Amino acid sequence: MYTTNASRGLPRHRSRHVAERYTRWAMRGLIAALVLTLMWLVLAFHLNGQWMFALLFLVLGASLAVVFTKRTLMSHRYIFPAVAGLGVFVIFPLLYTIGISFSNYSSSNLLSEDRVRAQLLARTYQEEGASFTFQVLREGEEVRLALESDGEIALEGEADAEMEAALEGASRLISAPLDLGDDVSRRIEIEPLHQALDAEPLEMREVIAARDALQALRLVTPEGLELRMAGLRHFAPMLDRYEARDDGSLYDRRDDRVLTPDRDTGFFVGDDGQRITPGWPVAVGLDNYTRIFADPDIRGPFMQIFVWTFAFAGLTVLFTLVVGFTLASLLQWDQLRGKAIYRTLLILPYAVPAFISILIFKGMFNQHFGEVNMILDGVFGIRPEWFTDPWLARSMLLIVNTWLGYPYMLLLCMGLIQSIPRDLYEASAVDGGGPLTNMLTITLPLILKPLTPLLIAAFAFNFNNFVLIALLTGGNPDILGASTPAGTTDLLVSYTYRIAFQDAGQDFGLAAAIATLIFLLVAGMSLLNLRLSKVKV
Repeated sequence: MYTTNASRGLPRHRSRHVAERYTRWAMRGLIAALVLTLMWLVLAFHLNGQWMFALLFLVLGASLAVVFTKRTLMSHRYIFPAVAGLGVFVIFPLLYTIGISFSNYSSSNLLSEDRVRAQLLARTYQEEGASFTFQVLREGEEVRLALESDGEIALEGEADAEMEAALEGASRLISAPLDLGDDVSRRIEIEPLHQALDAEPLEMREVIAARDALQALRLVTPEGLELRMAGLRHFAPMLDRYEARDDGSLYDRRDDRVLTPDRDTGFFVGDDGQRITPGWPVAVGLDNYTRIFADPDIRGPFMQIFVWTFAFAGLTVLFTLVVGFTLASLLQWDQLRGKAIYRTLLILPYAVPAFISILIFKGMFNQHFGEVNMILDGVFGIRPEWFTDPWLARSMLLIVNTWLGYPYMLLLCMGLIQSIPRDLYEASAVDGGGPLTNMLTITLPLILKPLTPLLIAAFAFNFNNFVLIALLTGGNPDILGASTPAGTTDLLVSYTYRIAFQDAGQDFGLAAAIATLIFLLVAGMSLLNLRLSKVKV
């Protein structure tokens, strides 16, 4: 006899079967919606010319559909979200950065070639000698625009004959009623003025307030000449500067020259060799990597920052280890009372957000009003220039970073010291060993081996310690003679950031090349860490 479901009168196994079927269909619907969303993103990125992002979401959508529809891959469904996140947020940015390092991608080579061409073709210029002084007139509730030619209009060249005929005799023009509100994209026909208007011109402050609306106006004379606002007092004919030719070049009407696309440099180049910005990204091979080591204006600052980065990371690990190990050894002293209170106070800096501590230290080391210089001035009569002297700035960074990092080493050392057998210390006491002997001959050797992988991890972290540099010194003081923004306190990571986002040229290709080198260094340290930890890769 079946046990039935009271609410539906169905056998329990049938009710469970129906619920499972609904769950499967709901899951399939969710997967289908996700796949369709990803395919829509593929199409959107493809239409915008972003083929790398389109490929990313295509691979993601295809793998999602395969993993969640094939029964043989059922075990992979649980790890798929983690793998997908790793691919989207780690692997893809890494590959994208490496790809950029082989290009001249920068603020001057940012758009695609088609967009550069379209932007140049949209440029206009004002014809010299052909301008109208204008006034905005209020006539009752209506507003009109009155234009008057600035003296005799002289145009040169056969190509401007039509414009000269259009302007001849049209010394004074008046527009139809204007709407200077939100709808200002209208083209407004203007007619010659034959009689004076009983109108009051607006004051200049009112004209300035309506400047955006006036700039959006396109006035067309009876002869078909288009006028645009060329200043707070003038409207003038604006001509298309560039003309497209069948061979892909552009003709510059204003300067009478031909611009040819140079696909090796990513610029339109004039007859005189002048490059016209903006340009488009092109592949440059290993040029960015070559510049790092071949260009003396880049190589010098790079090597200086490279050496300082290793020194900063190494000295930080050394100082934090010495302080943390010493304090951990003292906290294991049996005669010390109130250990719990001392532990809490010594670990307290670890609980304060790093950026708060860094900003506090920045104020304390202020050269004019900081507490550190006030104390040094009162005791020794000196006021060190912490932020302008390179070596003092580096020393300040090490001091602050040691304060921020020693609680981590303290916790590690305390945990490892507690695992050391007490019999070793008792045997050392029998032999006459003191606290210093025990610390150097028993404690340190026994904790150093398990501590080594953690020290390498701390080195890798400080190797890329961008927050400390950005908040405390900003990389300053600058390295003189560098062709890129580089400071004596910059680490490789902050140096890369400044090249990519603070330089006037924003050389993303060079920054990506340096970032790739940083990745290789950190990856090498991670592999070394795994080897020392005896983890199979």
